[in-house]
Amino acid sequence: MITLGIETSCDETAIGILEDRRVRSNVVSSQIVHTKYGGVVPELAARNHIKVIVPLVNVALEIAGCGLRDIGLISVTRGPGLMGSLLVGLSYAKALAVALKKPFIGTNHLEGHIYTLHVGGKGPAYPYLVLLVSGGHTELVLVKKEFNYVTIGRTVDDACGEAFDKVAKLIGLPYPGGPYIEKYALKGQLGAIRFPVPKAGRYDFSYAGLKTAVLYYVQQYGNSRLADIAANFQESALSQLVQVTKKAVLDLGVKDVGLVGGVSANQTLQNKLLKLGQETGCQIHVPDREYCTDNGAMIAMAGARRYKRFGGSNLNIDAVAREDLEEIP
Repeated sequence: MITLGIETSCDETAIGILEDRRVRSNVVSSQIVHTKYGGVVPELAARNHIKVIVPLVNVALEIAGCGLRDIGLISVTRGPGLMGSLLVGLSYAKALAVALKKPFIGTNHLEGHIYTLHVGGKGPAYPYLVLLVSGGHTELVLVKKEFNYVTIGRTVDDACGEAFDKVAKLIGLPYPGGPYIEKYALKGQLGAIRFPVPKAGRYDFSYAGLKTAVLYYVQQYGNSRLADIAANFQESALSQLVQVTKKAVLDLGVKDVGLVGGVSANQTLQNKLLKLGQETGCQIHVPDREYCTDNGAMIAMAGARRYKRFGGSNLNIDAVAREDLEEIP
């Protein structure tokens, strides 16, 4: 079956076309308009989705070498995310399903990220642990079996990716901040500035204090040591992720760990987790870089798997700004 995946949860319009586990096309339109605001402006994001979603679907179909009539299932993100952005993709997917008389399924964005671990291959063996790190989410999830999730830890304040964006803004780097901090961190000296590694309970995360520590440093000393600030902020932020994940691995005895979400594209984080795998004997799974950030292939994959087990969604389903993995209907 060929599945069309539509992702519009935030500021990227993404379309993926999947045949079984094989990605036939995966195209993303990023919105640069938000750069001058230092963060996503919800209304502008929704308007841009409206402009590009139809032409982007056409591009994806052309790359995949198929037409709309060849699509067997339409999968779309219904949440969590920005309501205006979600409604653009959801409304379009519903209309397409009605016009083509094709089945339709609303998909959870977080589950989509988890399914990037299964794109193109078998994926990790159940049960496995997932570190999900993005601009809106920082969670540690135990996947006991397919569609059976237990969120054992999450951030108590800022998400990790959000902290990267805010710190980047503090020190004068563009939005989105993650790639810029990673770039400058390569030139910085570790240990030149001491930032705390946050702690927030057994398997939870916290980034507000670390962000505040950077703010106080910049207020006192300025941002002339840009590379050192970036390097040592990143080291503290990522060390927390790895320390909490290591504790969970040892406590739960899992043999497979997946890293997903936009921050998973950070090479330093990947290296730290690979080292953790060597220390604990667990297998580390990281999706290809194009599947780390929001994309349509992950929504196609998650939707196709859920449709196979449970069937499609009713056309009257709503978009949801918040929806934990355990709450997926």
